Amino acid sequence: MCGFVGFAGSNLALDKEKTINTMMDTIIHRGPDSGGIYTDEAVTLGFRRLMIIDLSEEASQPMYNEDKSCVLVFNGEIYNYQILRIELEKKGHIFKSNTDSEVIIHAYEEYGVDLLQKVRGMFAFTIWDTKNETMFLARDFFGIKPLYYTQNTTDNSLIFGSEIKSFLKHPSFKKELNKDALRPYLTFQYSVLDETFFKGVYKLKPGHYMIYKKGDIKIKRYWDCLFDEKENTLEYYVDKIKSTMLESVNYHKISDVKVGSFLSGGIDSSYITALLMPNNTFSVGFHDYEAMFDETNLAKELSDLLKVENHRKIITADECFEMLPTIQYHMDEPQSNPSSVPLYFLAGLASEFVTVVLSGEGADEIFGGYDWYQTSPTMNKYQKIPYPIRRPISLVCKKLPKNRATGFLLKGGQKVEEKFIGQAKVFEENDALMVLKDDYKNGPSVESITKKVYDRVKNQDDLSKMQYIDLNLWLPGDILLKADKMSMAHSLELRVPFLDKEVMALASQIPSYLRVNRKNTKYSLRVAAGETLPEAWANRKKVGFPIPIRYWLREKKYYDLVKEMFESDIAKEFFNTDHLIRFLDEHYTRKNNYARYIWTVYVFLVWYEKFFVEL
Repeated sequence: MCGFVGFAGSNLALDKEKTINTMMDTIIHRGPDSGGIYTDEAVTLGFRRLMIIDLSEEASQPMYNEDKSCVLVFNGEIYNYQILRIELEKKGHIFKSNTDSEVIIHAYEEYGVDLLQKVRGMFAFTIWDTKNETMFLARDFFGIKPLYYTQNTTDNSLIFGSEIKSFLKHPSFKKELNKDALRPYLTFQYSVLDETFFKGVYKLKPGHYMIYKKGDIKIKRYWDCLFDEKENTLEYYVDKIKSTMLESVNYHKISDVKVGSFLSGGIDSSYITALLMPNNTFSVGFHDYEAMFDETNLAKELSDLLKVENHRKIITADECFEMLPTIQYHMDEPQSNPSSVPLYFLAGLASEFVTVVLSGEGADEIFGGYDWYQTSPTMNKYQKIPYPIRRPISLVCKKLPKNRATGFLLKGGQKVEEKFIGQAKVFEENDALMVLKDDYKNGPSVESITKKVYDRVKNQDDLSKMQYIDLNLWLPGDILLKADKMSMAHSLELRVPFLDKEVMALASQIPSYLRVNRKNTKYSLRVAAGETLPEAWANRKKVGFPIPIRYWLREKKYYDLVKEMFESDIAKEFFNTDHLIRFLDEHYTRKNNYARYIWTVYVFLVWYEKFFVEL
């Protein structure tokens, strides 16, 4: 895992080598082992290397083909590179290293953009084709690796790279807040738009590639994670899951450096650990809240059963608040998922022992693991009432005061497109509009964002629709972003065996009733994992990665810290702060639980102060 930056087509007179080196310095955490640059009249590329496969100098980047007409910078891993290399050597390609990176550039020579149909892995890369004067940029299937770009409207020049913070060092880049991003962020808790919080800076979407030629950009989708059920027995799918997951883990453990695994008390990381059998596992918990927010004892227990060493860290509230600005700096954009905080410390712990870790991200999205996916028995009974009766009841309840009864009746008469926006929902949209100043109310509505995704799966069942929303919004925007940024902050490569295109190909065929049913979520996966794990781990209820924010915000020390920020001039630029103080006070006095509202706003303000005041 590494990082790259680059720019192309600029008419600006600048010292290209000095500029690219300054940009590279901002992402040195992604690749502390070495750096390299390429520059010509049209393009400048910079690369920072974290050595994982083939530790020799020949594996350094930028990397070239035989006649040096193509130049590559690449972040990620191609897990089937050994098979592809044999295929390419038979076609006459000559390799100078044993790294997976070199396979990409020869595959581009042989197959062009169709190489994306052949590779199996996580990646973001750029290939500069000097003969055709074409830049080819691509991002992996699920969005495991980040790739950002911005185009200068004056001369159509392009800046691109692994992290936005590197763009700030380019003389032509104008740092400006994207005002439209704040409104949806308050509800989703992450940057959900294609355009980031930096105006004019975009994410290349997962499963997409870009062709840049003489100022012209063309972007195309090359892969999609659609569900296409194939009827078969539970036993058939259990056997397929076992063999496919074992194969994926075997691919994901390929490395010339030490490999460990993250481990909580849940099924996902536990199953990966049991298949991997590493020497080291890593877990974190919270000081003073071990009974409620700590799975380290379960992680230690499973590690002992597997006879591997478990390393644990207990985090304090002071540590979390102290490191939050650093965490948001590494995140590039505000992201208020509370689990980012422990993940930062977990990655730091692991980096003391290994360079690569395997983790369980993605299992919930592709196998159906979230509670939202499972309809309660009471709701199942209610939904037997004809929809034309439930619908008007729902519309009436929408106008009534919120409580458990009206909420139930509201959801009972809604279509999935109306009630499900993904796993995170912080601010109700009306509350978001209430707290925002007028200049920041014009961002897109939640419905307009999700509708574009739902429209691609109109004929799918409700479960598949919800999983598709999460695979396209929540997974790349939240889960994978924090996984990449928090691990790379510590120069640690994080790999996710569940998010393999062959695993997805299998999961997409599993009938919905074998993914989620009255017995459990992730039903088929749990049955398969139960043949490797103890029953208690295979069937443990999902907990997630919670942190005790709601309790911390009822301690005077942290209440005062947040209140000071909410009363600041920075906060008054964006928010009607009297509402923020009301949320804070009502939470502090235990009248209501507004922890997520408070934390989401606080994180944004911490991020803004870091990027627009300090930098």
